[in-house]
Amino acid sequence: MPIFIILGIIVLLPIIFVVATYNSLIQLRNHISDAWGNIDTELKRRYNLIPNLVSTVKGYAAHEREVFEQVTELRNQCIANTGSAGAQSGSEQMLVGALQKLLAVVENYPQLKADGNFLQLQKELVNTEDRIQAARRFYNGNVRDYKNKCETFPSTIVAGMFGFESKDFFNVEPAVREIPKIEKFNS
Repeated sequence: MPIFIILGIIVLLPIIFVVATYNSLIQLRNHISDAWGNIDTELKRRYNLIPNLVSTVKGYAAHEREVFEQVTELRNQCIANTGSAGAQSGSEQMLVGALQKLLAVVENYPQLKADGNFLQLQKELVNTEDRIQAARRFYNGNVRDYKNKCETFPSTIVAGMFGFESKDFFNVEPAVREIPKIEKFNS
């Protein structure tokens, strides 16, 4: 009788380990999907702000057509890009660069920098960028935990057996870090 108990334990322990590891990998993968949904929501919010921002700046700086076209084109590319986080990171970083150029154009127009509509849009953009960065940190933390689980022994065996694929980090710098201080300009 004791030999059957010992054999049962020897057989059951590996099965329990495999099931527990498999379930934890599934949970981490689901956390990643949920976290990506948060990033996607915030990116869409940014995409919706961009046309308003461009049209407001365009009213003051109509001759900066190249910058406006670049921002619009990159926004459309980002909307169309539904690939992995790594693939989207590249196009998002290009959009961030174009937004930074657009905001640099604003520096040449004191009346625009003081325009209430522009200031509200810029404030919304800063808020959105903060939310994107918070969602990015949460997503990347989940990806890190998942990668650690998939790549450390002995759980790497279970991950390999069941085809758990690596996930990409989402690394994009914010377009705007803070709301600039606006000084009163004499007209």
